[in-house]
Amino acid sequence: MFTRQSYVTTRLSLCLKGILLVSMIALCNVSSAANWPTWRGPRGDSVSPESNFPIQWNQETNVRWKVALPARGNSSPIIWNDLVMVTQSTDDGQRRSLMAWNRSDGTVAWEHSILYKQPETKHQDNTYCASSPVTDGERIFVSYASAGLYCYDMHGKVLWHRDLGPQKHAWGDGSSPILHEETLIFFHGPGPESKLYALDKKTGKDLWVMEQPAYQADASREDGFKGNQQGMIGSFATPLLTHGNENRTEIIMTFPEWIGGIDVETGQTQWSCEGLNPLVYSSPMLAKDAVVVMGGYFGPVISIRLGGQGDVTKTHRLWKTGRTPHRLGTGVIKDGHIYVFDRPGLLHCMNLQSGKTVFEERVRGQGANPAIWGSAILAGDKLYTVNQSGETIIARASPSFELIAMNPLEEPCNATPAFSDGEIFIRTHAHLWCIGSEETL
Repeated sequence: MFTRQSYVTTRLSLCLKGILLVSMIALCNVSSAANWPTWRGPRGDSVSPESNFPIQWNQETNVRWKVALPARGNSSPIIWNDLVMVTQSTDDGQRRSLMAWNRSDGTVAWEHSILYKQPETKHQDNTYCASSPVTDGERIFVSYASAGLYCYDMHGKVLWHRDLGPQKHAWGDGSSPILHEETLIFFHGPGPESKLYALDKKTGKDLWVMEQPAYQADASREDGFKGNQQGMIGSFATPLLTHGNENRTEIIMTFPEWIGGIDVETGQTQWSCEGLNPLVYSSPMLAKDAVVVMGGYFGPVISIRLGGQGDVTKTHRLWKTGRTPHRLGTGVIKDGHIYVFDRPGLLHCMNLQSGKTVFEERVRGQGANPAIWGSAILAGDKLYTVNQSGETIIARASPSFELIAMNPLEEPCNATPAFSDGEIFIRTHAHLWCIGSEETL
């Protein structure tokens, strides 16, 4: 018999189930928003799934916490739940570490270091731990260049280690590992024996290995080394994942002088496109059905329509520019436009369909060094990047130039910031900063 008490009990049960469901959905949304598991964000495309971040701060205002770092570094922080992690080299590169802090207050959670005493070359502005970590929430993966790849659990315990051989390049390394399901993907370069690896993330064993094809640059190259037989060569790019032919996942990788779409399951090159210069700094940028790549040191910019097979230089290459400004960082694509900051400190907007420049505007604050090494991050309609004076530049992602703010931390910075749950994490040479405002609490 259906009584008033049973009615109340049923209603209460339904309400409790509803509250539980809403809470679970909210937790899922917070979890997905709060994690920044790799360099360039959750999708590896420099786009944050959130938009509510501070736009004004300095050394005193809107700083949740800051922690001192033992030495300078170029790698970027990653965030998973209550952990903030970054790679760090000390002792002239002989000690290489993964450091973790509690996100809530910046206290040290743990640190693990390895020793590597063999000599290793690098650019004077590069560091020995230039590669950023990546995590799936169960394991953390780190490249220490010549010291090898390391896999940790979330408490800093080493699960496996791979020696991939020495990293031989006069300017050091810069590519970061990425994840696809059960596969760890890593470009061990830019030296003469560079390889693209696909490893079982649980064991570190090879799934496949692709050797970078041999190349020999000459004086006719299209970049700042034109006319120089001994010009620098190599790729510092981090691979990008996308869906290619028959909806297969492809790895987009920029090698010296060409771009490749590589099947993530087999390591086979599905398509290739020629036209890059021999020196590549930045990583690929993804549009809806195209990829845009930028050569380094005044090299060209190329757009390629996805979905091709074999050599697509004549069939799928949409456009190619000539000599371009000197760029180190990777840009971002939004609403039919490409936005990228160049090394001297200018913001460029390009039309995605044609490659034509829409505007180029200087974005300089009060700092002595306006040069930019880090990459751009898009949050909503705002672009964020940090220059070498430690000023975070915020500009509108719009074909009409609008500078929103310049936020000084007054410390040198070469890294790309991380964005998570309303907070911005900035790695300068002296500190790791957590930036947040009352509005984002």
